[in-house]
Amino acid sequence: MIKVKLFDHEHEKDLEKDMNHFLERIDENRLIDIKYNVAAIQEEEEEQIYCFSAMVVYRS
Repeated sequence: MIKVKLFDHEHEKDLEKDMNHFLERIDENRLIDIKYNVAAIQEEEEEQIYCFSAMVVYRS
């Protein structure tokens, strides 16, 4: 069965930490793909907000 694990963080280091923790627990042969995305949102009169996200596709 093919599954996905989604990750979403405001800071890239948090995303990296969570993804590495997850990837340590699965066998390398089960990994199919990793998709990565960054989105930036400018809030009115606020600083820019970033969203770092990734999807890991793997076999269970």
